[in-house]
Formats: sequence, structure tokens, C-alpha cells
Amino acid sequence: MSSGAPPLVLLAAGGTGGHLFPAEALAVALNKRGVTVDLATDHRAAHYKFPARNVHLIPSATVRGRNPIALAKTGVLLALGIAKAWTLIGRIRPAVVVGFGGYPTVPPLLAASLRSVPTVLHEQNGVMGRANRALASRVTAIATSFPKLTRVDPRLQGKITFTGNPVRPVVIEASHVPYAAPALNEKIRLLVFGGSQGARVMSEIVPKAFERIPVALLVRLSVTQQARAEDIADVEGAYAKLGVAAEVAAFFSDLPARIAGAHLVIARSGASTVAELSAIGRPSILVPLPHALDQDQFHNAGVLQEAGGAIRIEQRDFTPERLAAEITRLAADPAQLSRMAEAAKSAGATDAAERLADLVMKVAGL
Repeated sequence: MSSGAPPLVLLAAGGTGGHLFPAEALAVALNKRGVTVDLATDHRAAHYKFPARNVHLIPSATVRGRNPIALAKTGVLLALGIAKAWTLIGRIRPAVVVGFGGYPTVPPLLAASLRSVPTVLHEQNGVMGRANRALASRVTAIATSFPKLTRVDPRLQGKITFTGNPVRPVVIEASHVPYAAPALNEKIRLLVFGGSQGARVMSEIVPKAFERIPVALLVRLSVTQQARAEDIADVEGAYAKLGVAAEVAAFFSDLPARIAGAHLVIARSGASTVAELSAIGRPSILVPLPHALDQDQFHNAGVLQEAGGAIRIEQRDFTPERLAAEITRLAADPAQLSRMAEAAKSAGATDAAERLADLVMKVAGL
């Protein structure tokens, strides 16, 4: 970096929304401070419109299982990624490298550590993931989304700063919409989504739950639901048969605005989902993704449940009967919905991007 040039920060994030969204929010905050941002990511994010000067694709792979051949391939890809990241960091000379979790962040952060470049690791979930645990002892600082972080070495406590999980500007805009619980004779707007890994169970359970809701309540319900492309026709048909107003699509580009417009959200509990629900302040029924090794979604949902902003239902208990009972109960108690919305918002942090930017600038000595 030439003398007098704006400082450069390299962000490293895997190509999923859970990692890219907070990285995007930090990039916006840093850009406002006159900092140039580059992104290191994997092929999944190659076409994502990210507010960076340059996007660099770094080879990486997730460690899955113990198959020797698969582990060998993963090792080769990680080694190639570290070599490419080493070269990249030597060429662009960032003031600091910031990682947002997942195995695609391992090569850039390891290469930065080997080159003695300051590093910041951001953990989006309430439990530290495997990749972040592997990196935690090497990084300069660790930022967390939640005040409490589990599965972290007590010796690392001195590195940890609670910043919150950065949310995008569109989420901050949606957070200004006040919550108004539906009166007992008004329409109730439900929003249902589950991400690429979770939409199937929502398609299987939610329409069947509506079949068990009393007719007097059913006529008040309208639903917006994300569903896999192969499930859309069945989901639409189920709602049409019940006479329920429904909008069903595989993807909603304006999801934060739809969260703000909902009276009740039914969703998975990925880090970005929980961050957006709490920033905007909407009551929710959260169904953590089961079988995850780190049980991160279970912990994330637990944070909102403990705050009083959500009802956590494990997938084994997420039956049409249980969901119908919860919807019926909440619809009959607008005051409870309002309390949940307020509690969710109290757990949110719309200034998390600025707080994380403060930490990044400090670590970089800027």
C-alpha cells in the first residue's frame, strides 16, 4: 500500500448469507470511514454484489467425515488456499484481515497470521464453530454476536469483544418500522422461511398446521412463505384448498421488509435470521436446524427465547398439532405478541457494524 493511499481491510467470508451479510454490513461501515475493502471468498459468492474494491476467490473446503481420500482432498485444497492467500496478502498488503467464519476463512486468516498481519475473527453464532475454534488461538482479536459465547477456551477471554452481529442497511431501515399487534378481528400476517437447508420442513409442516386451526381464526390468516421450487405447487395448493391468502416463492429479495411487515415469523435460527429478527423486533417461532455438529442454531434460538422474543421448537417436536396450538394461542393474545416483539428488539444491536468497525480500526492501528 503506497504512502497516503486509503487503508485497506481484507474481509474473508464464506459464500452463504450467514457469513456474507455481516461482512457486507462491516464493508459499508468501513467504506464510510474512508477505508478500502477487498473480499476473499469462495466460488459460491462469485456473483454476489458485494461493496468491495475487488473480490478474490480463494480455494477452500469443509472438513467432512473421516474418509481418508476426502480428507486428503480437503487438505490439498486448504493448502492451495493458504498459498494463494499468502501471495494475495503479500501483494495487496492489508492493514488487517477480518474473518467471518466457515472454512473459506481459514486460508486468508492463517496466511495473515503467518505474515504477522493483524487479524480479527467474528463469530456470528452463540457457540463457536469448528473452523473458528481452530483459528481462535492465532488471531489478534475475536468479536462476538452474543454477550455469551460457548465452546471457547477460557484462555482466549482476553481477546473477546462483544460487538453484536452486523446487519445490512436494509435491515436497519426495516428496524424503524414499529410493531403493531393485530386486534382480535384483524388480519394476521405470517412470514415463513427456512433457507436452502430448512424450507422443506416448513413446506411439510406449516400448511398441515393450518388445517388444524379453527375456521374463525383461519379466515384471519395470510401467509408469505419461502419454499423450494419443487414444493411451491403443493404448498400453494394446500393454502388454496383452505382459502388462505398466500404468497409462495423460492426466494424473497426483500426479506427484511417482509419481516418488518409480519405479525409473526416462523423460521430457522441461523445467525443472520436471529440478528435480523432482533434488530427489527418481531416475535417468532424458531425451529433450529437439527443434527448440526455445533448445534449453533439451537443456541441462537435459545438467546431469543431467553430474552422472551421467540418460542424455540426442536424439529422433533415441530408437528402440525404443536404449531397450530402455538399460532392459535398467540393470535388470541395480541399483548403477548407485542411483548415478544419488544423483547426481541431489546436483544438486537443495530449499531453492531459500527462497533465491529471500531474494533477492526483499533486492531489495525488506524
